[in-house]
Amino acid sequence: MFTEIKTIQSSDENVMKFVFEKDNAVAEAVLYKYPTYEDRTVICCSTQSGCPVGCRFCGAGDYFVRSLKAEEIVFQVDHCLQSQNIDASKIQKFQIMVMSMGEPLLNFKELEKAFEILYSKYPQAKLLISSIGPQINYEPVIQMAQRIPTVGLQFSVHESTDEKRDKLIPFKAKLILSDIAHIGEVFLIRTGRKPFFNYCAHEHNSSQQDADNIAKLFNPDVFEATISVVCERDESIAAANVRQRELASSFMQKLWEHGFSTRMFDPAGQDDIGGGCGQLWFVQNWMQNNQHLAMKSVGFGMEVVHAPKEELLAY
Repeated sequence: MFTEIKTIQSSDENVMKFVFEKDNAVAEAVLYKYPTYEDRTVICCSTQSGCPVGCRFCGAGDYFVRSLKAEEIVFQVDHCLQSQNIDASKIQKFQIMVMSMGEPLLNFKELEKAFEILYSKYPQAKLLISSIGPQINYEPVIQMAQRIPTVGLQFSVHESTDEKRDKLIPFKAKLILSDIAHIGEVFLIRTGRKPFFNYCAHEHNSSQQDADNIAKLFNPDVFEATISVVCERDESIAAANVRQRELASSFMQKLWEHGFSTRMFDPAGQDDIGGGCGQLWFVQNWMQNNQHLAMKSVGFGMEVVHAPKEELLAY
């Protein structure tokens, strides 16, 4: 399977990272416990080696190697559990999220195979797809979610207008925001489960106008909202600070006032092991050392979005 596996423990004892390497690919998974593995276990795993989408706050967004096979996706989950001797049958809340590296729906055939295997192994685990919404046929995705009752769907929205979103997510073959809203409505009707949208709040997208725009696009009776802090793709810069959490909390309140059910995602381990999904310092090093395999993504060389720094921002 993978010829080398690195285990990186965060200073936060609740999170650890695994880097999986072989001669033609690298993958990465993050394992969280809240506060024990039996209480709640979350695994974020990769579906591609690198990513072609090029999101400008993501450390995996500059290079793409290849899509991962189903067995390579499943292996990440199995290894996370086995390495810590976790008995999956005893986990009260178990989530497996394909959101660590790669665009899952650009690798749907292998993702579907992987989800079939994961559902048979861990039937109580929630299987969450986190996607930017590529322009694909969503009928097979919805059919899979009907067949596998633990599958959830989350769209990485991150901006309140298509114009701003095009700059943040330069991948061209993606749905516009109104189409994402429509797919979400279909998903709810067909599966009975609400989809999510994820929104990384930074200093230029967290105004009242942004919240109003989102409320016009997305029906709070259909979508649930996850507000994320912006992690930092450069390991030399600590991302955790009061200001970025204030931005996320403030925007979450604005959406709550519009009727959304909201939650904040503030990933542990982001500053010492790159714990946030996509903030992949070890993968960036692998890409630099294997440039003969790493193709530049559409976002390569474009302006990077950094975590908001409290000392640079006026209140």
